[in-house]
Amino acid sequence: MAPSVADIVPPVTDSIADLKLTAAKQDNGPSYPLYYPYYDVNEKFPPTQVYEHTDPGAKADRAKPHLLTPQTKVDNLSPFLGTEVSGVQISQLSEEGLNELALYAAERKVLIFRDQDFKDIGPDRQIEIAKRFGRIHRHPTSGNIKGYPEFHVVYRDTEHDRLKEVMPDERINRTQWHSDVSYEKQPAGTTIFFVLDQPEVGGDTLFASQVEAYNRLSPEFKKRLEGLRAVHSAFEQAAASRRRGGIVRREPIETEHPLVRRHPVTGEKALYVNQGFTRRIVGFKTEESEYLLKFLFDHISKGADFQIRARYKPGTVVVWDNRVTVHSATGDFNPMERRHAVRLTPQAEVPTEA
Repeated sequence: MAPSVADIVPPVTDSIADLKLTAAKQDNGPSYPLYYPYYDVNEKFPPTQVYEHTDPGAKADRAKPHLLTPQTKVDNLSPFLGTEVSGVQISQLSEEGLNELALYAAERKVLIFRDQDFKDIGPDRQIEIAKRFGRIHRHPTSGNIKGYPEFHVVYRDTEHDRLKEVMPDERINRTQWHSDVSYEKQPAGTTIFFVLDQPEVGGDTLFASQVEAYNRLSPEFKKRLEGLRAVHSAFEQAAASRRRGGIVRREPIETEHPLVRRHPVTGEKALYVNQGFTRRIVGFKTEESEYLLKFLFDHISKGADFQIRARYKPGTVVVWDNRVTVHSATGDFNPMERRHAVRLTPQAEVPTEA
């Protein structure tokens, strides 16, 4: 079973005093203890209900004058996805600017903002901004923040390495491509991820364009995918949490989604399968489903020419569109260093067939 980034979390605890930090660099504990992962065994969520979602990118000025001002600098990392942005603060964007941000994320798939003050504006303001993009998902198994279940906390240090438990050393590598919570009836859309503590080297996030992955397929092969649906499952994620003594706040579900979906604003078609949560193709026999999914997973993972590597610096905020990308954490950094980050995950529309 593939982990979400959520699965790389410390044991169940609500106190940073429980940390046994042995590395000299960690003597002072997390830089932002408010965001230390919190687990309440009594916290339960009801089933997620479908709501009406309107993408704010549909309201945006295509020229993006409130986001791409004369002071804004952009650097495209690839023709297909990924843009570094500086000279603008997400925290200071107007309603029009946030609409343009949603559109820009849909167009460029992944935006890497530098020198942001986002981590310092507090959880209430962070939630207020993220809610512009949709109802914020509450994760069933990951650590959140006490009093703020909207946050998904990623944490690893010398004493806490869930990556080894979920994906043990028997594997050659721990790269695991996924789209966040794709098992939900309304999966993630415009997503915000910001780093609080990062290692000196490594701990990057890999991203791939599902639009370009679809575009690379032959016209005849694309026809074979039209109308197919796949099952996305949360059961493995819940079972993994229970095995390691973790919590399950909401009972797991399985959901069918189209194998190819269309973005509601850009109109682009994108593959919508991922190794983390896609389990089988509806109507196919087991061997048929496994064969086609393996081909698609391999195609996505081997597409280095439509992938980027997002590197983190102090003040980095990554905004990406989960509907048209997959990503993977990388556990390649020094185990004596801490990596602490937070994700806000607004849910978008029910996926529609291309």
